[in-house]
Amino acid sequence: MKLPRAPHAWSLSPRQAIAVQRRLARLVSQAPPPGPLRLVAGLDAAFITERKQCVAGVVLWDAAEQRVLEQHTALYPLTFPYVPGLLSFREAPALLAALRKLEQPPDVLMCDGQGLAHPRRFGIACHLGLICRLPALGCAKSLLIGDHDEPRRQRGATTPLHHQGAVVGTVLRTQTGIRPVFVSVGHLLDLATAERLALDCAVRYRLPEPTRLADHLVAETKRILLAQHAIGA
Repeated sequence: MKLPRAPHAWSLSPRQAIAVQRRLARLVSQAPPPGPLRLVAGLDAAFITERKQCVAGVVLWDAAEQRVLEQHTALYPLTFPYVPGLLSFREAPALLAALRKLEQPPDVLMCDGQGLAHPRRFGIACHLGLICRLPALGCAKSLLIGDHDEPRRQRGATTPLHHQGAVVGTVLRTQTGIRPVFVSVGHLLDLATAERLALDCAVRYRLPEPTRLADHLVAETKRILLAQHAIGA
């Protein structure tokens, strides 16, 4: 898959990265997608701190047929420090490397992380969506910012996620009686479509299949790499 170049350098200080986020956040589009979102690229990443590397994974999920079409991983050097709110500068280079391995272009990116539900309205889903020029959403396991009421216990129940007087996402119950997830727009999507896609992809478990499978792929890859490192040490 061929991707556009990032509109900024990756070798930045945290102060420069914050300035990039504020500049690019103004370009995020919230609108209904132009067409169907059948091919969903689920994305996740993990860090191997001992080797200063980021492991990224992408799983291309056919939402209509509910099956995996492709899955790929990429290993990338860690060059950006851990700074809360700037995680995309650690993850995005590896995630983009994984996306480039896809043979089929996705219709939408689904990130295990935040979109607009971010202090500067520019989480990983916004960052990747803008760079790739694709619809994107964040579906996070935990709350980063904002306040919300607890949704009802039934599958599909939602409550709005508020931050600084604005709705920045949705608290979505994907399975009855299970903890909710936090859905927010990344780029080229409206919130209602992002909610519906996350729920439609959560066919068996709390997490939508694209990001759940990407999480498992990354965890297994990291386990294998650490075992190889231990053997070679």
